[in-house]
Amino acid sequence: MASDGVVGSTDLPVKRQREDGENGVSASTLSMEADGNGVSAVIPGWFSEISPMWPGEAHSLKVEEILFKEKSDYQNVMVFQSSAYGKVLVLDGVIQLTERDECAYQEMIAHLPLSSIPDPKKVLVIGGGDGGVLREVSRYSSVEKIDICEIDKMVVDVSKQFFPEVAVGYEDPRVTLHIGDGVAFLKAVPEATYDAVIVDSSDPIGPAQELFEKPFFESVARALRPGGVMCTQAESIWLHMNIIEGIVANCRQIFKGSVNYAWTTVPTYPSGVIGFMLCSTEGPPVDFKHPVNPIDQILSQKSDKPLKFYNSEIHTAAFCLPSFAKKVIDSKAE
Repeated sequence: MASDGVVGSTDLPVKRQREDGENGVSASTLSMEADGNGVSAVIPGWFSEISPMWPGEAHSLKVEEILFKEKSDYQNVMVFQSSAYGKVLVLDGVIQLTERDECAYQEMIAHLPLSSIPDPKKVLVIGGGDGGVLREVSRYSSVEKIDICEIDKMVVDVSKQFFPEVAVGYEDPRVTLHIGDGVAFLKAVPEATYDAVIVDSSDPIGPAQELFEKPFFESVARALRPGGVMCTQAESIWLHMNIIEGIVANCRQIFKGSVNYAWTTVPTYPSGVIGFMLCSTEGPPVDFKHPVNPIDQILSQKSDKPLKFYNSEIHTAAFCLPSFAKKVIDSKAE
């Protein structure tokens, strides 16, 4: 996940100083640089996710071992072995995925849109360098071409090394990897190229900020065929209703088909909840709440590994919003 502007106070908590090696874990090894976009504060032997994107709270995981820690051209990249969630990928101090619960995000962001249109053939993934979305898109036999544009090659390489069951998506021969800026990539795409665009971004802070802005959504709509669909990571209803409100308003102006908000539970994401914005362009009608391409039928015909999270009932439930969120989102309806 990522972020659009800074929400709440930008004052970062002061980290308690301690000696390296306390509890067997080096403070210098665990600490990530504070760069104004959030900071990972570490108590002995634990990783704590602290950011102005979710002021006043933090989620902590016990660290067994640091497996990788390096700064790429764009962000700090870290992988550690946790005691409860398996291996964990962290970018700029923010958890991106864990082995235990990545299915709840990857399966939903892929199958919510792709099960809603018949026979998708060309799919673009923006972000998603870990390869999990590719893994799920490749389940669709109708798909002929899968492009992925990821800005940070280190994320791809690290995922292949430490998360092979996620990065397995790269092994599909239909996949073409483009290392570069997703915004620039989309601008160069001919009109009406893709049946679906899936935007697996981090929060709207840092390299992902442009992926939450109106010009980017306009580029997505231009790249989609009539009746094509977009699904983008759209933050937490418990933390970011102001950001969600802006995303909904922009999408209702740009996409002339369906516009819906859905959500899922991911325990290691802030608040344990993450949402998705689902939109379609003008053309053949798309009803996201009632899939025309049920994944259950697709899987029954193939030898794919079974899904861990997504099913038809979860799909329907994802669009049921609590009253406080429904009120805000519906208020943006034309």
